[in-house]
Order: sequence, then C-alpha cells, then structure tokens
Amino acid sequence: MQIHFAATPPSDVRLHARPVNQGQALAGLDPVITEGAAVSKFTGRTAQLFEGFAIADGGAVRRIALVGLGEAGAAERRANCEKAGAAITAKYLVSGESALVLDLGHAALSADEAAAVLLGLRLRGWRHDKYRTRLAADKKPSLATVHVIGAPAGTEAAWGREEAVARGVEFTRALVAEPANTLYPATFVTACEEAFAGTGAEVSVLSEAEMAKLGMGALLGVGQGSERESKLLAIRWNGGAPGEAPTVFVGKGVTFDTGGISLKPGPGMEDMKWDMGGAGAVAGAMLALVGRKAKANIVGVMGLVENMPDGKAQRPGDVVTTMSGQTVEVLNTDAEGRLVLCDALHWAQEQYAPARIVDLATLTGAMIISLGTEHGGMFANDDTLAEQLTAAGKTSGDRLWRMPLGPEYDKLIDSPIADMKNIGPREGGSITAAQFLQRFIKEGTPWAHLDIAGMVWSTKPGATWDKGATGYGVRLIDQFVRDALEG
Repeated sequence: MQIHFAATPPSDVRLHARPVNQGQALAGLDPVITEGAAVSKFTGRTAQLFEGFAIADGGAVRRIALVGLGEAGAAERRANCEKAGAAITAKYLVSGESALVLDLGHAALSADEAAAVLLGLRLRGWRHDKYRTRLAADKKPSLATVHVIGAPAGTEAAWGREEAVARGVEFTRALVAEPANTLYPATFVTACEEAFAGTGAEVSVLSEAEMAKLGMGALLGVGQGSERESKLLAIRWNGGAPGEAPTVFVGKGVTFDTGGISLKPGPGMEDMKWDMGGAGAVAGAMLALVGRKAKANIVGVMGLVENMPDGKAQRPGDVVTTMSGQTVEVLNTDAEGRLVLCDALHWAQEQYAPARIVDLATLTGAMIISLGTEHGGMFANDDTLAEQLTAAGKTSGDRLWRMPLGPEYDKLIDSPIADMKNIGPREGGSITAAQFLQRFIKEGTPWAHLDIAGMVWSTKPGATWDKGATGYGVRLIDQFVRDALEG
C-alpha cells in the first residue's frame, strides 16, 4: 500500500476518511453525514467506524468514512491511533476502492499520532495471497493508494521512520508465512541477502563445514537429519559510535520442525513452518533498523536449521558437544530450539563481545499454556534490561511478561552422564528451557530470553494484522533500540 502526502485531495478519488476524537463535534461535513453518524450512535470511540454518502461539488458521489480515535488524552493514545488506521483498512481493503483520501486535519493529532494512524492502516493491509490462484474478485485486495491531506507538521518525517518499521514487519510476516518447501535455511539467507543489498548492512553466513570447524555440535545435531544444509546468518549495522560494543539479537530459525526422531503428532504439524519466527523477527527488525538508519550498533544472528527424522537424525540419548565445550544429553529431539540457540548465543558472544544480548524463539508450548497469545514470556539475568524490554513492549504493542529464573529450576536439567540434558520435567518447561540457555551466557553479560511461541501466528485477525503471521517482535526490538540505545 502506497502512502502519499498532498495539499489537496485528488478530484477523482471517491472514498474519503476522517479520524475523529471521541466526543468531537463533526464540523464541516455534509448534514446528511452528520445526522447519519448521530443516528448510528457514532461517538468516536476507538476504531468505531461510520460510513455514509454525500454529493460533492459537481455532483460526484463521495463515500465518507468516520473512524474513532478514542479519547484525545488517553494513555494508550498511540495504540488507539493505530487501531483507527487499521479499522479503515479492514473495512475497505477488498471494497473495490483502489484509492483513499485520508483527512488528518480535524483531530488535533501530533505528528507521531498521525504517523501511528498510517502505520496501523499500512500493517492491516498486508496479506499472503501469493499461492491463491482462484480468489474471488470480491475477496481480492483493491485498496492500493492512500492520499494524506491535512497532516500536522512533521508527519512526513515521522512516517519515514514508521514506514521502515512497516517494511520490517511485512518482511517478517512474509518469511513466517512461507511454506517450508520454499523457505528453508538457504532460501532464508537468500531472502535476507536480497533485502539488505545496498543498505550498508554487513551480511555474513557460516556453512555447515565452518560451523563444524568451530565445534557447533548442538546446532548441527538438530539439522543432521535434513537434506537442507544448516546455516548461521549474521547481519551487522554500525550506526552508533565507532568501537562501541553492539547489542546482539539472536533468533531461533527452525524452518520446519517435525520433532525429529521424537516425532510430533501429525495433526497441526503444518504449523511448524513458523518455528523460525524468532529468526524472522530478528531479520525484520534489522531491516527496520537499517531502513531508518538507527543510531546504534546492532547485530542480528539467526541459527537456521530444519529438524527432520531421517536415518542420519540424532537420537534420543545422544550426547553432543556445544561450541562452548559443554556437553548436552539429548533426551528429546523435539527440544531442538535450545540446541540451536546455545551455539548461536556462544558464537555471538565470542564474535562480537556484545554489551547485551537478547534472544527470541518460538521455544516452548508450555509458554502458550502459561500466557496464551497475549504476551510473550521474558526471562532475564538483568533487571535494567528486563525493565527496558517490558517498557518497549507496552509502547509497541508487542507485550512481554517476565518469568522467573533460579537455581531451583537450574538443577532440574542436570544430566547423570553429561553437563546437562536438553529437557527437564513436564512442569516449568519454559523455565527449564530458559535455564538451559542461561548456561551459555558469559558472566557479566546482560541477557534476556523471549519465548514468543504464542505470538508469531494468529488464528484470527487482530487489530493490525489479518489471521496468520503477525510480525511480532519487530516493533518490540525497534522500540527497545529507540528508547534504550538511541535515547
């Protein structure tokens, strides 16, 4: 969806939309629209929408939409503005209208609030229709262009930043939505190489041979049953002070997870194409940060594997040696994400000596049982980092809830024959997974683990997404960088 700014609306666009504050008087509108809104009990509450028709000068029929912004002074004002923009798209995306005039000149919006309306409008318009060849005409997206008039001063600059975020979210959604026969480690790498070409970011890739030389037995063990070669992908952006230690984000990228020899049940296994959602979030966030030229040194690291039950696959009971030298007894090959992450985390620390490190992973079903689909789970060894991420989650809408760590949980993953085992008991499964990862974090390095298993895919539409891939994590990372690193 293309967004253009103009002083006056194009005369040939029939659909006009106006955001309205709750309780705001409807001035300057055709009396038919004003009366119709009143009769329909339109009050301007968040995302409430009223549609009517009016005759413009020259006799042309105008399709007029009013959308509610909620209360002007609400604490959640930014989120409400996004929801208002998204409500417009949800209503008119497949309406047959190809263009929309969005009049922002009547609600006393700030530039950031106006940009939030546009962000919601853009994000709600993303769909993954590339494989649909028989889509009915009235189900095909038609709305392609938005002409913005009456925008407050500074909106274009604010939108420039948010547009980069929108592109990042859309990139993540596209990665997560792709089926595993087209998206696997090598094609994930190719997609990123193409997306970051010419941006100034540094893209590097480790092959299986290079990872084997480094001793990444845990990551390589997960992928050894697949015909697809595993990869380790790193994207570096040096936008901060020269020589300043970077912040590193690490993503789990299991492009398809059968469970390996510990095979998952068949029903629902198709969902495991999105088990690379953590890596997808890191890739999209890096694209957003690079696109808006973030003033921070950032690295995104993605461990990319496919977990398959081939004759070469690792077995329950196998012992693998990680890059750190620690050994792991693999009791369940379906607890594979932590094996990917432990080597990726260790390599990232060795390679970049980060100021802080955050990993994102669709790691455990237990997290969905704990928090459902409303919050991602957060585990952290540093209170300041945890507070910064929590705040970024509240602002961005990618919400987090802090979970516990402690020695009582850590001892549950001790192994009788190796340094640790890759699963603990049934209870506290998300916590013992986090405890496993913590064993690979160097002393003194602030670290947070985000278990986002319930967040990257939705079975129903949300405020700013259609059902399917949500793009969760991109806005969280971007907001964290804005608040904690750029200040």
